[in-house]
Amino acid sequence: MELTDRDFNILKLVNKFRFCLGKHIMVLAGFTGRSATDRRLKLLIEAEYLTRRKYMYGVQYLYTLTHKGRILLGSNKRQDKIRIDRIAHDIYVLDAVIYYVQNFGLSLADIESEKELHIKDGFGARKHQADFAIKINGERIAVEVELNPKTKTRMEQNIRDNYMNYDGQVWITQDNRVLGMLNAFSEAYSGISILPLEKVLSHAK
Repeated sequence: MELTDRDFNILKLVNKFRFCLGKHIMVLAGFTGRSATDRRLKLLIEAEYLTRRKYMYGVQYLYTLTHKGRILLGSNKRQDKIRIDRIAHDIYVLDAVIYYVQNFGLSLADIESEKELHIKDGFGARKHQADFAIKINGERIAVEVELNPKTKTRMEQNIRDNYMNYDGQVWITQDNRVLGMLNAFSEAYSGISILPLEKVLSHAK
């Protein structure tokens, strides 16, 4: 198989976020339709650069890099760990990436994934990182998808970390308790914006 620039972009995209669904690859790799996307993904699977697997009932197939794919990109030889308890959250993160790409004209170069942010930390103690970071109009913004409320202490710590390290922070949620905490903490920490989850999902069907 002769790899194209788009093939490399697909592999880099999957590597960036640990996994992708077909719909994410279709939009973020610039395909015009699902059938064309599926045909190319099938070829990448047959060439052993990608693997496709069902992890949960009711959730579409997840595409991940194979060992061969990781070696091609010069990525970590170890396979990324897919946490079952985070799959729904991480799918919403990718939906949010689509939202920002489509509404703000961002490219993937303007977006740093949580995985990439942790790599920048090096090998020290693992720190909190945003779900992804974006660059808009010269500002660096942290984006968080919060489906369920954390403790008040943990929530404030994450907000404080974002406040110290970014020009602003966007929280995507539909949980009333999360909204309540965000509104309360906005008095102490400026630059907090709230984006309804349903608005994000309307762009990633």
